[in-house]
Formats: sequence, C-alpha cells, structure tokens
Amino acid sequence: MTDTTENYLTPKEEETLLRVARAVLDAYLEDRRRIDLNHFEITPALLQKHGVFVTLRRQGELRGCIGYTANEVPLVQAVEENAINAATRDHRFSPITREELGETTIEISALTPGDSPETPFKKVNDIREIVIGRDGLYIEWPPMRGGILLPQVAVEQGWGVQQFLSAVCRKAGYPDGAWEKPGCDLWRFSAQVFSEES
Repeated sequence: MTDTTENYLTPKEEETLLRVARAVLDAYLEDRRRIDLNHFEITPALLQKHGVFVTLRRQGELRGCIGYTANEVPLVQAVEENAINAATRDHRFSPITREELGETTIEISALTPGDSPETPFKKVNDIREIVIGRDGLYIEWPPMRGGILLPQVAVEQGWGVQQFLSAVCRKAGYPDGAWEKPGCDLWRFSAQVFSEES
C-alpha cells in the first residue's frame, strides 16, 4: 500500500503501537483513565518525533480519523493522543462508546520524513511526482484552512492522480483545480500504514 523503502518501524514496533492504541482506548472509554506507556516495549524508533494519524473503523465503516502532521511529539505519545482524539473528537461522528470498541479496528499511519525535520511534507512541483499508493496529499490556500488525504484513501477509492487532486480540493472546501492557482501550495507525504486487520 505504501512505499516500503521508507518504512522505519519493524513489524514488532507496529504491533506495539497497535497494542498501545487498543489499551489506551480501552482505559479511556471505560473511565477516562490514562495508562502508563512504560508497560510497553518502547524502542528508540517509537520515541522519535513523527506525525501520525489514527483511523478507527467499525465493521469496515469509517468511525473516526484524526492525527498530527507536525513532527513535534514522540511517535508513541502521538498514537496515544490521537487514538483518543479519533474516538472522541472527530466532529464528523458521535464519540465511540465502550460497547462499540469490540467491533472497532485500529489503523495507524505513521508519517515518514519530509523536506525538513519538522514536517512529513514534500513540495509538489509537478503532479507527475505524485504516486498513487505511496503519497498522501496536503493542500493549503491561505488564509483558508487546508485539507489532507492519507495515502491509502486514493487506493481504497480507486482514484487516479487527477481524481485524488480533485478530492483533496473538496476536502479543503476549495474549488476543483485550486491546486493550480497562484498562492495555493500542494504537498505530498508518505506513511507507513498498518492495522489490526493486516
């Protein structure tokens, strides 16, 4: 699904992050309790600062997806915070209940390094740089807020590059083709994507 040459987490580290997210949700949805992450095997890679998105699906349907794009907190902490955010703060959905959790699967998109240490983003100078399945898209047209779509979305929807560009414009609330307008910035980014189902 993603460009495996950019993977920086081992399968064991992926499994640890999924276990962290599951345990965090279990405790938080039970009684708003936070857990001690030191109970998990936290490797140096999980303490590196990376952006991450946590996606929750119930019986295959999207139930929440929130993340951080900036590389500002350790990856394991970003997973902890965004598991809770995806379950309780995605304004598109009602908060997930404790009863729903057993039918909910967790997917994590750990963002890979970008053009600078602070960001996963790589500036798109030519849309031929965009590779479906490897790249997500982020668009920003100040002063309006931006829009983001994860790499796996285009694959799941069966989109080509043009459809992906139109979709990220819609996500941001921009007119179709906004990515070509002066003052509008388009970036691509990659992620190591893994889930409880894989």
